[in-house]
Amino acid sequence: MAPNKRFIAFILLVLFSSSGPIAPESAIVPDFLLTPDNTRLLNEYSDNESFSAAEKNINNFIYKWSIKGASVAVAKDGKLLYAKGFGVIDTASKETVQPYHRFRVASISKLVTAVAIMKLCEEGKLSVNDKVFGPTGILNDPYFSKPKDKRVYDITVENLLIHEGGWSQRYGDQMFMPITVAEKMGVKPPADTKTIVRYALDKNLHFTPGKSTSYSNLGYSILGLVIEKVTGIGYEEYCKREVLEPLGIFDMCLAHNLESEKAPYEVTYYTQSDVTLIPSIYGTNELVAPNYGGNDIEALGGAGAWLATPMDLMRLMLAVDGFDEYPDILSPESIVYMTDKARGAGSVGWKSTVAGGTWTRTGSFLGTVGVMRREADGTEWVVLLNSSSWNGPQLYSYVNSTMSKFIRQVDEWPETDLFDHYMAVPLMADFN
Repeated sequence: MAPNKRFIAFILLVLFSSSGPIAPESAIVPDFLLTPDNTRLLNEYSDNESFSAAEKNINNFIYKWSIKGASVAVAKDGKLLYAKGFGVIDTASKETVQPYHRFRVASISKLVTAVAIMKLCEEGKLSVNDKVFGPTGILNDPYFSKPKDKRVYDITVENLLIHEGGWSQRYGDQMFMPITVAEKMGVKPPADTKTIVRYALDKNLHFTPGKSTSYSNLGYSILGLVIEKVTGIGYEEYCKREVLEPLGIFDMCLAHNLESEKAPYEVTYYTQSDVTLIPSIYGTNELVAPNYGGNDIEALGGAGAWLATPMDLMRLMLAVDGFDEYPDILSPESIVYMTDKARGAGSVGWKSTVAGGTWTRTGSFLGTVGVMRREADGTEWVVLLNSSSWNGPQLYSYVNSTMSKFIRQVDEWPETDLFDHYMAVPLMADFN
């Protein structure tokens, strides 16, 4: 965060800390350093009889799929009407999940990256038609020169946004083979993002850019590098400063690989008990769980490295949903570009969109699952889990059905906007 924003945040913290508690006296609030108790949203705020029947659906879902912890947020017409955690953040402490706990969000990160790219386009610093590689490309660094396949020079920013860059997962996902990449490139594992990109450039493309579509984590990791090159600052810093903080989002940050590196108030992640151990990305020959040291989340960057709370993601979704009730951070034209597939291309940042209808963004690793959805009637919801199941991405459909039942069973929504009941401020632990 920029120093002036830190100072403003500090002054606001001091002012609000003297305004009297908003939370119930019985609520147990974590000891945030210099952060007043009344600035954090708690489960108690959503203890409402209107939700009792609906919450049984979430509890049943957690039990059926052996989910350790979940966090849910629901908004309607631009207001946050529900935010609550279920289960525990870890099985050792058995601490209850609260709305302020952070989760890895995996490919939901792509929406953050796409919004950042669109903002740069609106500012005239970038165009979706810009070439990414080659002498006139954005990433014209010598390190990325001389690709094996000259079609690389035709890759545009738009190609990467809509997964038409030319790469597929025919021989595996480049972002999930760090030991192989490190060995091939002669570097100490794990291979970083730039090394993985160079590795991909040393091979032929799987198809001509713009002529086919194949979901690509590599493409969005490259977009993270594009943001860094265009802005001259780090990907995380730009997204925080220019996209997230202006929306009141202060708890999002990039994740780390190991359990010992967890961010403040980050949950612990769990896989199914029979998950196959894989070699550590650090080249130690140790077999480890994929969720801690088996996959390099840090290298994913713009493709899948963010941590967030459901309220963070809700604020972001409300700011790019095209509805009038909540101010959008992008122009109507940019939002249409990202979501209207009638233009003959895929969705940008979102997993799937229907013009004027349902927009969905999902994300998953072993150990984490996330879904965010915008409905045509103005209802929007976010679900984050700290556990994965044997059925992998198929769990999305069960999340969707659970939330559909949840929403249908709420006969009367409260009028209170929970965004008004807490002040979005940065964790002091993140100031350094």
